[in-house]
Amino acid sequence: MNEISVPRPNNLDAFWMPYTDNKSFKDKPRMLARAEGMSYFTPEGREILDGTAGLWCCNAGHGRREIVEAIQKQAAIMDFAPTFQMGHPIAFEAAARVAEMTPEGMDRVFFVNSGSEAADTALKIALAWHKARGDSQRVRLVGRERGYHGVGFGGMSVGGIGGNRKQFGAQLPYVDHLPHTHGVPGNLFAKGQPENGANLAEVLENLVALHGDTIAAVMVEPLAGSTGVLVPPKGYLQKLRELCTKHGILLIFDEVITGFGRIGANFGAERLGVTPDIMTMAKGLTNAAVPMGAVATSNQVYDTIVNGVPAGIELFHGYTYSGHPLAAAAAIATLELHRAEDLPGRARAMEPYFEDAAHSMRDVPGVIDVRNMGLVAGIELAPRAGKPTARAMDVFKTCFDKGVLTRVTGDIVALSPPLIVEKPHIDRLFGTLADAIRAVPA
Repeated sequence: MNEISVPRPNNLDAFWMPYTDNKSFKDKPRMLARAEGMSYFTPEGREILDGTAGLWCCNAGHGRREIVEAIQKQAAIMDFAPTFQMGHPIAFEAAARVAEMTPEGMDRVFFVNSGSEAADTALKIALAWHKARGDSQRVRLVGRERGYHGVGFGGMSVGGIGGNRKQFGAQLPYVDHLPHTHGVPGNLFAKGQPENGANLAEVLENLVALHGDTIAAVMVEPLAGSTGVLVPPKGYLQKLRELCTKHGILLIFDEVITGFGRIGANFGAERLGVTPDIMTMAKGLTNAAVPMGAVATSNQVYDTIVNGVPAGIELFHGYTYSGHPLAAAAAIATLELHRAEDLPGRARAMEPYFEDAAHSMRDVPGVIDVRNMGLVAGIELAPRAGKPTARAMDVFKTCFDKGVLTRVTGDIVALSPPLIVEKPHIDRLFGTLADAIRAVPA
């Protein structure tokens, strides 16, 4: 692998790091310099087993030659082309590849650059659809407590994580929330979908009674990842689909994490047997090699908006980099890898072993719940008295020092390794995590 020459000593001051305790990090940096297969490597050459697929995104593992060569080839052919009022072939090919994987009847793909942009785009499409149908009063958006839909004002407003909102004052108007599904009695240490909590979807009836026919869309994650791995109760999404259809509300699935094999199918919609009207995606779309996201819509949603305008631009929305040539090349190569290596099938085959390893954590002191589905697990820790999140962060740092990358959200350790993971990797991942939890003060 090529080494990058840095002409001067590294300076940590200039980069304002996202979602980071900058003062703490820059006092004791954790640096990654190279990646290959299942592992990162520090500048000193120390291996770090990747237990998080980067940030839920490197599903095919790191440094995949097929993706690298596709990006290099495309960069030499054409580095950039706009997609406003013109196009380039590779963007259309990438969209067709995505449409081959989405649920039947969801064949229209709008490219963006991230999950955050996908969320805001999906919300705008929902509003535009109702307007095109003459239902301009439908302007209200419903999310879910503890939901995460990126950091744009649309996704942040519909999302329900307080820490992401408290610094920024007013959010979008006309937003309401369903309750989350965490902590339902009887669901502790559930393997896969828990038995209890489907009735929580029925709160949507209360919101309809309150707001009338002003609700445009409901947006949820099939499996909530960033808030701590909240697996949907059995029947919950089916009930939500039924109620949205009943009341003329569009159902949006945020599949940024659950897409592209993460829970043992192309998308969460497929694994969980519920088809939304709109779905967002990113992360695994390009194996994170080039930033890219997308929104897939039902053909009916697309046709209504496009045919509802007699001439001219139908949707006044887009980004300079929508369908970027390098991102499109990365997406095509990534999706071919997913097909050729059946990464969703590999994830499904490895799920029982991963599940058993995750639930072996039940006997580790301080572990108060374990949740899992596909190759995702959430290990919830009892918080340190008076210092929420501190215990899990110390576990994260200890794991890194021991050569394993994990992710924490609150006092939950979230694990989501690349889908090429093997049994020895799983043993090392959970063994190191168990040792770290025991080593960190309660």
